[in-house]
Amino acid sequence: MTKEQAGKRIKELSHELDEHNYKYYVQSNPTISDYEFDKLLEELISLEKQFPEFLSPHSPSQRVGGAITKDFATVVHKYPMMSLGNTYSEEELRDFDQRVRKILSDEKIEYVCELKFDGVAIGLTYKDGELVRAVTRGDGVQGDDVTANVKTIRSIPLKLKKGDFPAEFVIRGEIILPRKEFDRMNAELAAQLTEDGFSDDEINERLYRNPRNTASGTLKQQDSAIVATRNLDCFLYALYGDNFSFKTHFESLDKAREWGFKVSDKVCLCSNLKVVMQYINEWEHKREKLGFEIDGVVIKVNNYRQQQELGFTSKVPRWAIAYKYKAEAAATVLNDIGYQIGRTGAITPVA
Repeated sequence: MTKEQAGKRIKELSHELDEHNYKYYVQSNPTISDYEFDKLLEELISLEKQFPEFLSPHSPSQRVGGAITKDFATVVHKYPMMSLGNTYSEEELRDFDQRVRKILSDEKIEYVCELKFDGVAIGLTYKDGELVRAVTRGDGVQGDDVTANVKTIRSIPLKLKKGDFPAEFVIRGEIILPRKEFDRMNAELAAQLTEDGFSDDEINERLYRNPRNTASGTLKQQDSAIVATRNLDCFLYALYGDNFSFKTHFESLDKAREWGFKVSDKVCLCSNLKVVMQYINEWEHKREKLGFEIDGVVIKVNNYRQQQELGFTSKVPRWAIAYKYKAEAAATVLNDIGYQIGRTGAITPVA
């Protein structure tokens, strides 16, 4: 194969694999088998090794990981990642609605309801349609650069298709570990520990505790190849930048989908608080049917001009709030209480 032929084939394979990634991980509509996908990827990797001058940092081959990060650089967010105020009752949500209406007077108000993913917040910076940086929330002002690890997440586009996106923008979302992947990881870990001779109690102590903490720990892995094996996912839900044409948050989500981002199809535009409560109650009962963890619903004023008028307190936006579901609980039998002595001599009871 000539150099010219290799360059052309690498370009064809990259485009084809990007399309299959999008169909599988964003649209949930695969058109080829995993085996066929893997064979195409193997061909691409082989050609890039033979002709390294054609290897792009945005190649589909880079999603398999391999970069080693000893220290995660600290990056200041261009747009601070503020927290949301929390509410746990309909009464508190009505208070929020009244505060919004008091400031906006007689204006028509629409809310956007979104599932509150229980994962790790991330900010992605794109320049000229290419992913250049991924930063964790950190303290809201600055976070860790985890770009190498985020590039392994197949639902996050490394390069956008042609579109009317600005030269530079930030999109935020939540990195999650799907339940089936969490269960798979625990099953594999339990099997390995059993083979190594650990007891059932010791195995239970060493298993991953929940998908959220496991996703967070995975993002801080030094070897991106390990991250690639854990099949993290990501939903995007907020755009930040200059020269956007849309005037509402709901429009921005449609535009993000158009650009190739994975946006939840569970987003709802609500005309009043009654519809908001219907959405909250519906998903409180249906959340177990989701393939990932949520811990509530995020409610945002839809209109950007109204958001600006509402502004912020010293800590949170006045135009958004999180309705948190009560923690799930279950009854169990207390079989025994043991005691552990720590290195300082403190005695701790253990159920």
